[in-house]
Amino acid sequence: MRPARDVGVWMVLLKRAAWVAVLSVLLGLLGAAGAQARAKAAASIPWAACADAEGYECASVEFPRDYKRPNGRTVSIAVVRQPAKDQANRLGSLFVNPGGPGGSGVDFVKGSPGLFASLNERYDIVGFDPRGTGSSTSAIDCEANQFTEGVYSQPYATPDTDRAEYLQRVRTYTQKCVRNNPGILPYTTTASVARDLDGLRALVGDEKLNYLGFSYGTFLGATYLSLFPDRIGRTVLDGPIDADEYINDPMSNLAEQTAAFERALQRFFMACAADQEACLGFGGDDPHLAYDALIRAADAAPVPAGDAGPAVTGQDMLNATIITLYAKQNWPLLAQALATAQAGDGTLMRLLTDATYGYDRETGRFDPGTDRYFAIGAAEQRYPTDPATYFRACRRSWGSFDHFWFNAGYVELNWGLFPVQGRPVYRGPFDVPASAQTPLVVDTTYDPATPYRGGVRLAKDLGNARLLTMDGDGHTAYNGNSACIDEAVEAYFEAGTLPAEGTRCRQEVPFAQEAAKQRAAGASAAERIKRLRPHQKPRVP
Repeated sequence: MRPARDVGVWMVLLKRAAWVAVLSVLLGLLGAAGAQARAKAAASIPWAACADAEGYECASVEFPRDYKRPNGRTVSIAVVRQPAKDQANRLGSLFVNPGGPGGSGVDFVKGSPGLFASLNERYDIVGFDPRGTGSSTSAIDCEANQFTEGVYSQPYATPDTDRAEYLQRVRTYTQKCVRNNPGILPYTTTASVARDLDGLRALVGDEKLNYLGFSYGTFLGATYLSLFPDRIGRTVLDGPIDADEYINDPMSNLAEQTAAFERALQRFFMACAADQEACLGFGGDDPHLAYDALIRAADAAPVPAGDAGPAVTGQDMLNATIITLYAKQNWPLLAQALATAQAGDGTLMRLLTDATYGYDRETGRFDPGTDRYFAIGAAEQRYPTDPATYFRACRRSWGSFDHFWFNAGYVELNWGLFPVQGRPVYRGPFDVPASAQTPLVVDTTYDPATPYRGGVRLAKDLGNARLLTMDGDGHTAYNGNSACIDEAVEAYFEAGTLPAEGTRCRQEVPFAQEAAKQRAAGASAAERIKRLRPHQKPRVP
């Protein structure tokens, strides 16, 4: 965080000089550790054709588990590459991260070819599974039933919840996470992943890192920019997090996120009232009132879901709502889920709820993404340890947020009681020197997961950064929301051209048009749920 404006200029200079001195020592140590790591690793990445994806190359690379002990135990990092189509005019590698923490960059690249179609002309698209995730070694899995044991397990806590009972539920989950993931939890910090990323950059032969990060991937990007300012290539941070607040004041960060989800729901209600045809008639001229009535009724008498699974409660519906708010393209899906639930059919709500929890009813297994999101963040974010703090926060959340109170407050007790401390943790400052390549920060005005003002603060903290705004809804902006955004991002990656300062682009995703397309295509609800963007995970910043 930058010094306050009223601090004397000499004090500011002294503080900055001290930071420069500390950072210089740190970078020297990192450089030595990185050199040893690269010496220990192969001279280049041993690419081979992926067995499960034609046109992609896969590999794994060893890095130190603990960079303070570069000759000690290692972790294996899974990587994937989609070679540039125009090899004669190749610009290098473009590393991507889908968010999380805990998202699989390997799955992201393999599963999102359309997202990178333009960038893949002249860049190798490279994804990787950060340590503790995906196909990398020691991938975190708490082996918990997310419905009853995970951080978002039900029933959601309120000020009337028995505190001792809730404390026990939290301790059971955190202890299960520690017991089932030995040897990896302290070493999954963002600072360590940034060092892995720098090692991968060196192994592909790039002098500078070209990087596209979404959501939490912007925190990873901001960390890399701060640790390796002399190796910054073309960097885009889309769906940006206030890096300083995320790592140092996460309770404020999550309260802002919860307010943003409430705002996003109100935006949906406004659009629904304005276009009842697109909203399938749900709620008439007051969808907000109809929504609240539906939630109350479902809590009193859950709505049957047929063969899809158990009947759906009002709390299930609140949870299902969150996943659809991550993209405006999902609003027709939410409208359909609400309309059918109001008519007595909870099938679609059940499918959305299961997707939110990562549950596959055919296999009976939970995707461990929520466990990874929790364990990685809990090991490095600066959370207080006194339970009373969370009981007070719960009352504030309950009093402030009509629908999504469960996203902040009590739930954070899981983070506060997590007994593992990550090492090392980088807490700032997050800034980019004027001599470095200027990163592009792409921010959306009504983003529910990473609120707009957080991205504005990140751009200000970085100093040498250009802010590009999309006036619109949903989490992240690049690819398919605005031709103006897409053109600006692609011009930056292709030629290093930044948009003019203050550039704003309008989103081009009409509610009515998208609803008509979905219905005309006859896409099933289950298929549309599968198409939710990989980096649009519930409550993941």
